Amino acid sequence: MVGGSPMQAVLMAPGVKDRKVLAFKHDALKEKDAVTALIRDIVAAAGTSPRSAFHVFDLAKVVDLYRGWRRALPDVRPCYAVKCNPDAALLGALAALGAGFDCASRAEIEAVLALGVRPGSIVYANPCKPEAHIEYAAEVGVNLTTYDSEEEVAKVKRCHPGCELLLRIKAPDSGDVKIDLGLKYGANPEEVLPLLRAAQREGVNVAGVSFHVGSGASRADVYRGAIEAARAAFDAAAALGMPPMRVLDIGGGFMAGPTFDEAAVVINRALERYFGDLPCVEVIGEPGRYFAETAFTLAARVIGKRTRGELREYWIDDGLYGSLNCILMDHYVPRPRPLASARHGEETHASTVFGPTCDSLDTVVTGYQLPEMSVGDWLVFDDMGAYTTAAGSNFNGFATSAIKIYLAYSS
Repeated sequence: MVGGSPMQAVLMAPGVKDRKVLAFKHDALKEKDAVTALIRDIVAAAGTSPRSAFHVFDLAKVVDLYRGWRRALPDVRPCYAVKCNPDAALLGALAALGAGFDCASRAEIEAVLALGVRPGSIVYANPCKPEAHIEYAAEVGVNLTTYDSEEEVAKVKRCHPGCELLLRIKAPDSGDVKIDLGLKYGANPEEVLPLLRAAQREGVNVAGVSFHVGSGASRADVYRGAIEAARAAFDAAAALGMPPMRVLDIGGGFMAGPTFDEAAVVINRALERYFGDLPCVEVIGEPGRYFAETAFTLAARVIGKRTRGELREYWIDDGLYGSLNCILMDHYVPRPRPLASARHGEETHASTVFGPTCDSLDTVVTGYQLPEMSVGDWLVFDDMGAYTTAAGSNFNGFATSAIKIYLAYSS
């Protein structure tokens, strides 16, 4: 962070400073009510002109979350996982606060560098990369990447011989997770030595170890086992006579709230136990949803209605092919609420909410209790920043990229 308060640094950040930022009053006890009031103001300001779905991004939420990270994990630098939400304002805000970045492709590296971030603040955290992307990383000076196969060592040696490696290991069984990345990435325990030897043979330096317990892990104790396994890999490299490792990447999957606080306690204890004698090791993490999820709110407009007895069916202008793809791709549980203020004793009906495309799969909720609504009314979806717009499509001519994002900050 450069000069002034964290909020001032964010407001002057690339990706933010040239855009209009709305201010609204924050009430810690009624946070959702404050955002709802802002959404009402945005809708009212649009008047009778054509309106469509939009997001509100609360920059102050990111400042609070960054402060919370630094307080809970003071020795772990967050490297934001760009894939979670590559919005330029979010990237710029995190860069201004002092975060590094986890990039998985050339396009993500380009987006981060365009904001003035130093290449040394980027970890190319994709264990299997296209050669052309590795060559681009070499051109721009991104010199740290992950691997979990001998073939990847050979690729890096050929395309970017000056790059250093992080050995991605498979974390112990993480139990109930939203997304189990261990199904796709990570070296098994018996593969660690052969993979270290492969890098040693090729003359590519292994700078450290990385792991990922899975996205949205519910068991905090899994971090202890993963950090213990990482220390075993550090010791194995030392036994082979390799240069001392200096980086430990504890991955991502963190969710803001009590589960993060529980995980932080376990991580700090495990770092002290297994890496306390290696004070020169830099520890980084790859949080994505931790920063993005709760900072974004979606407002979607009702564009159609059908009544069938007691059943109400509504169509909205965002759906499963748009930012609400998170219902399928990220196990998001939608709990839409009307933008209009609830009236005491108001009757509700079992309702189905469809997205705007012609695919019947594009169904947001079924059997969901909502008050009577009309075309032109709005539904609000909370916690819509993680794996939403990033994975949307243009199916049926409804472009996710056309959904406007309003920047705001709560005072």
